[in-house]
Amino acid sequence: MAYWLFKSEPDVFGWPHQTAKGDAGEEWTGVRNYQARNNMRAMKVGDQGFFYHSNIGKEIVGVVEVIRESAPDSTTDDPRWDCVMVRAVRPLPKPVSLDACKVQPGLEKMALVNNTRLSVQPVTDAEWQIVCEMGGLEI
Repeated sequence: MAYWLFKSEPDVFGWPHQTAKGDAGEEWTGVRNYQARNNMRAMKVGDQGFFYHSNIGKEIVGVVEVIRESAPDSTTDDPRWDCVMVRAVRPLPKPVSLDACKVQPGLEKMALVNNTRLSVQPVTDAEWQIVCEMGGLEI
């Protein structure tokens, strides 16, 4: 299993929106960056990701699971753009802020810390464990 981080603006599509979709999940549409798209193309069913509120809050608030691999993005006719489908798994008991990640030993190389504009990014196993511990999740 691989780990990822998905960014979304909470006033557009936040954690409450994701959880409201239930087990059916939701397509992660609207990504128009090749690197982020390629990250989604690498995902497999069962991979997990952090749900990150960007712009407002700037914090990791939950965990999602990939339930459908990359397919054409239904919000565009442009064949260059794909998306995965994800479902909410659980909230973090304690949201983990970007500021906390920036000063946490072991997260210095995390994409969230070094490439803050990338909307879908990989997370290493070690980074996953550290953030889960910071957020109060037992893994």
